[in-house]
Parts: sequence; C-alpha cells; structure tokens
Amino acid sequence: MSEEAQPESKFTEEQIEATERQIVEQSKRIEFYLTEYSIELLASKMRNGDFEVPSYQREFTWEDERKSRFIESVLMGLPIPFLFFWESPETGKLEIVDGSQRLRTIEEFVLGNFALGDLEELSLLTGFQFKDLPLSRQRKIKNRSIRGIVLNEHADEQSRFDLFDRINTGSKAANKAEVRRGALGGPFLDLIISLAKDPIFIKLAPVSEKQRKEREREELVTRFFAYGDGLDGYKDRVSPFIFAYTKKMNAQFSQNQEEIESYRQRFLETMEFVSRNFPWGFRRAAKGKITPRARFESIAIGCYWALQQRPELSSQVIKVETWLNSEEFASVTGADGANAIGRLRKRIHFVRNNLLGV
Repeated sequence: MSEEAQPESKFTEEQIEATERQIVEQSKRIEFYLTEYSIELLASKMRNGDFEVPSYQREFTWEDERKSRFIESVLMGLPIPFLFFWESPETGKLEIVDGSQRLRTIEEFVLGNFALGDLEELSLLTGFQFKDLPLSRQRKIKNRSIRGIVLNEHADEQSRFDLFDRINTGSKAANKAEVRRGALGGPFLDLIISLAKDPIFIKLAPVSEKQRKEREREELVTRFFAYGDGLDGYKDRVSPFIFAYTKKMNAQFSQNQEEIESYRQRFLETMEFVSRNFPWGFRRAAKGKITPRARFESIAIGCYWALQQRPELSSQVIKVETWLNSEEFASVTGADGANAIGRLRKRIHFVRNNLLGV
C-alpha cells in the first residue's frame, strides 16, 4: 500500500530542516526521571524539610475551601496531577517546581490539625481531622501514592523556569516574579525586592492582597528597568526577555556596586516625579484599587524617558489631565495586544511625548 500523499508545504526544505534542528536542540535541555511517593512519605518529607520550597513558590495561599476540596479528591481516589521537582546538584534535595500547595496541604492534613470544611461529595466528613478517621482509613490514605517528575541536576535554570511557566499556564500558579526570585537570586533582584517596598511606590501602585502575595510590585519594578533600558532583543514575549535581562543585570551589578545606587536613584526620582504630577498615581481612577500593567509601563517608563531627555522637568509641575484622561491614552493602554512591541513602544512614547510637548 502506497503512503498517503502529503500536501505541499508552504515552507522551504531549509526552513523545515531548521525547525527540526531547533526541536532536537531544545529537547536536549530537559532531562528527567519519574518517581512515585506514598502520601505518608510526602507528608513526612515536607515536615522534615527534605523537600525545598523555593522562594519563587508563593506563600501558602490556598484557602480552606480549596484545601478541603483537594483532600476530598484524595479521599475519593481521584487522579492527582503530577508533582514536579528539580534535583539540586549541591544538596541532593528535591526542590518543588510545581505542587507546593498540594504538598503543604497533605502535610497539614496528615500531620497537622487541618479540619475539613464543607465538601460536595463527602458531606458527612465536614469538620473531620485526619485523627478522627478510622485507623483503616488513615492507613489507606497514607498508602495512596502520587507520581512525580524530577528534572535532574543537568537541567539549567531556564529549563526550570520554562517548565514552571508551561505546566501552570491558565492555572492559579506562581507568576514570573516569583519564579525569578528562586531561579535568579542576586544583587539586581535584591534591589528589585527593596524598591518594591518603597512607601511612595506602594502609594502610587495599589495592588490587591492576592497580587501583593504574588509579588506584583516586584514584577512592575522589574519591567520598569527592563523596558526603560531599551527594548533591543524584545520579541513580543515578556517572560524570556525579562528573564535574560535579570540574569544579565545580576552579573553586571556584581561587578559594579556603584551602579546599584544609580539604578535605585533612577527609580526613586521617577516615582517622585509621578507622585507630583499624576494625581491618581498609576490608577485608572482616584479610588482605584489596582495598577494595570500597561498603564504603569506607559506612565513610569514614559516619565523616565522624558526626564532623561529633559532633566529640568524634575523640578516642574506639569498639567497632564488633558491627555491622561483622553480616549487616545485609554486606547494605547488597552489590553488588546498589550505585549506586542509596537503597542509597548506606542504607549511609552505617548506619555514621553506629551510630557515633552512633542
């Protein structure tokens, strides 16, 4: 039987061969093995610190309702998503890449005093703790196993970052700021963490409690520097651009301590300028409770670029209401295609040009 004829591709043979080479090369970056742990062992390892919860994993933010629902799934024998780990070459410990909320919930239920809330299917278990269950049920729970995938010690930091990013797409996952905290510790990241706590910035950039725990302000500060230093190499994808920038700046700062202070002053002076001239800070309205990223980028970096071009603006009070509340500004800071480089440049230039009177 002859093979079915393949439709003609619009790509050249050279392009197709290039894609194959890229697939092979990128696949070499990911080396892993499968593992399986009983719930009893998982709880014990969490309690004993055999698993490391990296700083890019958010605080224990699962609410009681979600923890109860997860334990209900365990009790009912429903499939549990894979856990993901990275094997540290220095300590041999397994760093949790994904699954810290599940693991901490297991520890709290099996070895702690977590009481189940209202359950959908097992309604009679409401209020039960692990110790209230019959010993036979306790043993069955402890014997239940959950599978895991371990990235071995040869996986580089970008591989860990990519894995975490992909497996959490669309879920309630740690965001990029959290991941960078763990994967890229260093002097530049220390500066980011410090500036995110600046009182003026906190007042200008309100965030929800959920965003605060997820370190949204650190994300904003990082974007301020990454975009402010220019967009060379930016290809419409924020995550790899900022990852590469942070890694580069960590190395740069370790060689030049004076540069750290210059970046600190850049940020603080820009925030003072925003505070003096933008009555709502980065809010959309006077009583706004969140900071839209596109609006922050346009105002913060637009102000910085304007001050670079005309430093004397720093001592002036500028009327911005006429264009700040315009439909055009609302349009350029809209969410549609917000990360495309054309849109990004347009919204930053909009603020810069209006401040300069261009």
